[in-house]
Amino acid sequence: MVHLYRYIIFIIGLCTTQLVSAYGLRFRGAASPIDQRTSYDVFAHSYPSFRDYFDLEFNIALYSTESVGYVLRVKGKDEGQIFNLFFDFRGNDILFRLNQEGKCVLIALPVNKAGAMKSHWFRVKIAFNLKQDEITLKIHDQEKVCKGVALADEFSPKIVFGKSDHIIDVPEIAIDKLVVHADHTYTFPLDEAEGESVCDREGILYGKVENPVWLINEAFHWKREGGFASASEAGSCYNIGRNEIYYFNRDSLFVYNVETGNISAKAFTERCPVKLFLAGSFFDSASERLYVYEVYTENGDAEPMIASLDLNTLGWRVESYSRLSMQLHHHCSYYDAVRKRYTIFGGFGNMYYNNKFYIFDPEEARWDTLGSLSGDFLCPRYFSSAGYLDSNHSVYIFGGMGNESGDQVIGRRYFHDLYKVDLQEMHVQKLWDISEGQPNVVPVQDMLIQNDSCFYVLRYPESVSNSFLRLYRFLVKDGSCQILGDSIPIYSDKITTNARLYYNERLSRLFVTVQETRDDVSSKFSVYSLLFPPVSLEKYIANNGGGSVSRVWLVLAVAAVVGGGVWIVYKWRRNSGKGEVGKAVRQDKEQLPDASDITKMERQAVDARTANCMYLFGDFSVFDRSGRNISYMFSLRIKQIFCLILRYSDANGISSKQLSDLIWPDKPKDKVKNSRGVAINHLRKILKELDGIELVYEKGCFRFTLSSVFYCDYLRFMAIVAENRVEDCRQEFLHIVGRGKFVGFMDDPLFDGFKQDVECRLEVLVLQLMKEAFEAQDYSEAMSLAEAEFNIDPVNETALSCCIKSLFMLKHENAAISTYQRFVAEYKKHTGEDYPTPFSLYWN
Repeated sequence: MVHLYRYIIFIIGLCTTQLVSAYGLRFRGAASPIDQRTSYDVFAHSYPSFRDYFDLEFNIALYSTESVGYVLRVKGKDEGQIFNLFFDFRGNDILFRLNQEGKCVLIALPVNKAGAMKSHWFRVKIAFNLKQDEITLKIHDQEKVCKGVALADEFSPKIVFGKSDHIIDVPEIAIDKLVVHADHTYTFPLDEAEGESVCDREGILYGKVENPVWLINEAFHWKREGGFASASEAGSCYNIGRNEIYYFNRDSLFVYNVETGNISAKAFTERCPVKLFLAGSFFDSASERLYVYEVYTENGDAEPMIASLDLNTLGWRVESYSRLSMQLHHHCSYYDAVRKRYTIFGGFGNMYYNNKFYIFDPEEARWDTLGSLSGDFLCPRYFSSAGYLDSNHSVYIFGGMGNESGDQVIGRRYFHDLYKVDLQEMHVQKLWDISEGQPNVVPVQDMLIQNDSCFYVLRYPESVSNSFLRLYRFLVKDGSCQILGDSIPIYSDKITTNARLYYNERLSRLFVTVQETRDDVSSKFSVYSLLFPPVSLEKYIANNGGGSVSRVWLVLAVAAVVGGGVWIVYKWRRNSGKGEVGKAVRQDKEQLPDASDITKMERQAVDARTANCMYLFGDFSVFDRSGRNISYMFSLRIKQIFCLILRYSDANGISSKQLSDLIWPDKPKDKVKNSRGVAINHLRKILKELDGIELVYEKGCFRFTLSSVFYCDYLRFMAIVAENRVEDCRQEFLHIVGRGKFVGFMDDPLFDGFKQDVECRLEVLVLQLMKEAFEAQDYSEAMSLAEAEFNIDPVNETALSCCIKSLFMLKHENAAISTYQRFVAEYKKHTGEDYPTPFSLYWN
């Protein structure tokens, strides 16, 4: 719990400081129809007047070297006082021209393209000295001044970026952190997430934008860029020099260019000489060679273990026959491009975990151990993450699974620790261990560590088949962490499944590759991207209509979301054996009746549960339109609000007053309104991830409008009962009630009436179906229905009798005894008395 409190405090601190972070506005340019191009009027609602001097500064990013056009216009009261900024590409330069519109070029300023675009954003400043009649243009590291421009002493500028009047040549650009300096400084973070209104840093409305693309959305939602598939063993690698991601098997190379989005496939001139299994790889930019390796084979030294591919000729060269003494599944690695050394650490094989560092030097053409290390003991492990910093010649090792001895037979535990290995001093230092209270998750093998202050890493519960990758930012000094962005689905059932994390500085984007396999041979390969720096859920929600909310209430909301999220993850991991939704869905599909027993419509209703759905029976679970589990977005407060609105949506809805009185009964009215606004905005944003459900506010009441696209087990249950179709929809009904207790994730007395209404309807049906199933000798179904009854009435003796007898008929005697013991404990808890009926009477 200590780590949980520290975690929440850290998140609150981040939120209070990051509220001023900007992510920018991207412009739809010439690739879009004219009426869909972006226009941003900075002072659309109020045009200030400046005397003597004013300037405007902003960051700009260029998205295409083929896109040219007008960045902005500054318009005065008459035609002679209109200025625009235009750019195009001239060889290795970007030529910016500040024009007096319709008259002449005032300043032509060439800026080195490579230097300006290296880090995605670069700064632009245009200064108008009205008193001295001069204009200064400064871009990146270049500056020019134009004197003798006839400027009015007083200027009320209309500043428009992108499309403006007849100016329709809008380039593919983004702007960020706009500041207008004069007697008063106007700061526009441009960190909105939706809508056409643009406010300054204080939340005052000034601007309007048409057809915006708000970049904060790209910093929260992972975008699937594309993918490949291979019928044989395959691997992947990243070439930072060419901005290319490679996916390869023994016959072909598949290429995805992260900058252009182009996808291509190339056949090798000869087959890869290494027989691929784990298909490890690394890339050397200096030689333009892709290295492919295996660390172990049972065929001794007869097979090539490392080979390299020349990207220009697509020809292979055998590099080494050197192998290690054991397989190393899920080892982590890093490449020292300066010293041309590739190093791997950890891994699992032959029922042992490893903690050695092995180095491959292409000139030596063999694997060597790193040597003797002093300092702290680094436990044998696999599923770890590694990051290398050349600035201090150190490698950082984070997390994984293993144990102190390395012997798998002893069992494994999850590590949530960080080690620094100084390769000059050959010294290991344990920086921290935050394992207490952490969920059972592992990192992917790559971490992004740009300096010694923090690192980014993907983590996921590898023991769950249908799992999700989440991005974490950890502080190196103490392990404080923050979850960023939404999730990426991954099928992690096979040990050869893997994911990798890369960073492209030029595009300021993170890229993730996910390689999934269901048979350890064929695989599916997907590429995802996220704008860097990524944002947290709290930051993202705060920027979706939350700009007017006070910081105090935002911080409290953040604490609730984070605390709830951590608790949900913890509970989910503890109950993963019985509550993992993906598993339940797969089991549901396997148990579907034949088409002759169920109508096509009912079959589709059951099959649709893998996406765009919500479960209120059993563990609270929500899957978005892409099948991602977004349950973590719902704090306890948001769940309460959702369930209340859902309950009253079949009528006119629930009034804002009634909602406030139920959720915040003891708060003053002014604070309740603020809290309700935060929560409703939060809920609206989450529901945008789903189709077929919308929160509306009409005549003072909140309610949901729903369509058949959206699936909710509660709504489906109510429909089946209302239409008296339990027998026709028997299998679907059993799937619903078999998930667990209705709204069991909330103990608030506020929902007792809601639960009772459902359970009263449910209990009559469950007991009837249970009796029918037992008489029909369908003991498995009878037992399942008895368990469903226990969720309603944990001391129902009819259900106990049916369950025990069914278990005996199925020859599950031990399970029958356990059921009886559990019942006896519940009976004692509810009545304060010992249960009087002995076990033998239920069977004899």
